[in-house]
Amino acid sequence: MKAFTGTAVALITPFNAEHQVDVLALKKLVRYNIEAGIDYLVVLGTTAETATLSEAEQELVLETVVRENASKLPLVLGMGGNDTLSLVHKIRNTNLSDFSAILSVTPYYNKPTQEGLEAHFNAVAQASPIPVIIYNVPSRTGVNMLAKTSLNIARKNKNVIGIKEACGDLSQIAQLISGKEEDFLVISGDDATAYQTTLAGGAGVISVIGQAIPKVFNSLIKGATQGNKEEDHANNEALQPLIQSIFEEGNPAGIKALLSVVGDYPTGVRLPLLPASQGLQDKIRQQWHDFELKLKSISV
Repeated sequence: MKAFTGTAVALITPFNAEHQVDVLALKKLVRYNIEAGIDYLVVLGTTAETATLSEAEQELVLETVVRENASKLPLVLGMGGNDTLSLVHKIRNTNLSDFSAILSVTPYYNKPTQEGLEAHFNAVAQASPIPVIIYNVPSRTGVNMLAKTSLNIARKNKNVIGIKEACGDLSQIAQLISGKEEDFLVISGDDATAYQTTLAGGAGVISVIGQAIPKVFNSLIKGATQGNKEEDHANNEALQPLIQSIFEEGNPAGIKALLSVVGDYPTGVRLPLLPASQGLQDKIRQQWHDFELKLKSISV
């Protein structure tokens, strides 16, 4: 599945001053990432604040991204939930013709057992007419899907083509990489360890920070596929403070603050989230300028 290797971005949903979906800003963001060489786009993931969007707003976001993308890049649609039956019904009744795969997060809040996670994703895979990328992000969902469970799901369901792994544990990632079938994709879902995951044999990243600095992050991930070059290693290390900062007050408040610096995008989020504090915005602005001065061998 070469379509899902390299660097993808989990798109935010920009909001205007009236707290409505900012269609013009979303179009601009899609164009920016396409022109920068991003490999595929993830739409209506958790970074998009999908839980706060009405059905009409979700449709607006989908239509906007699909039209602006104009079949240039593969699109992945976020489809997750903690009610398996409702999720299966939604998958079966959604027109997925514009999408190359769905991205489905582990059920949140319920804290199912490993057996429950496996049964959940078996049902999702059986319902989906297109490939499935499962998504493990224990810091957000309250449950960690172990490598053994993820690999079991993939073996039982041939349309489960990969995992977005955001556990942040390089030993668990190593277990996935060493135990997987050849064509199963281990995709980093953690910007801080994306470079190391790709170096270890991962398929790349679905990134948050990448949408703000796509050329930079894409260059790092492509470099990691070719080995640990000194300049890539140095740039990755220099980027870590900025990665840490964009998650300091929650996602996507931080990435929206960075986007406002690099491209004058709006910083608004929806309750219960709040925009990044002025102190964090100032910090992110300074860290980005500091990072620009440290860049080696990357054209931005």
